[in-house]
Amino acid sequence: MNQHIDDDIPPFDDSACEREWLAQESAMRRERLHLDPAGDDARSRRYRLLARALREPMPNGLPADFAQQVAARVAASPKAAPRIEVVLMIALVAALVIAAAGVTVIYGSAWLPSFSAILPAPQAPASRWLLALAGCLGVSWLLGQWQQRVRD
Repeated sequence: MNQHIDDDIPPFDDSACEREWLAQESAMRRERLHLDPAGDDARSRRYRLLARALREPMPNGLPADFAQQVAARVAASPKAAPRIEVVLMIALVAALVIAAAGVTVIYGSAWLPSFSAILPAPQAPASRWLLALAGCLGVSWLLGQWQQRVRD
């Protein structure tokens, strides 16, 4: 079904997609040329209606200085988060820390031995690698924080 008329679009992998695309293009072309829609099927009429709607200008266009207005509004807005959000976030973090501590105190005797059993012994070579990994992650994080402060 490679009957692309005025374009150099390569054929589609899926013939159904290609037929749909060709129907859309044909309807748009017929609408652009103001040809009689009497012989069109329902799908072509819908595509022609869509092409006609897209060709019309928006009823309430944006003002000419819309970008300047938005930029001025953004520049005038405060950069920091509102105070209430910061207070609520700190309260939530504190509540989660207290809840985690409470759960550890109440149920820790049941599940903490399981965690200590899977951790390597302090003399094992794996513990040195875990410490090296933790050190690398910590240094990477600190360098990232330092770079952010230098840029700001």
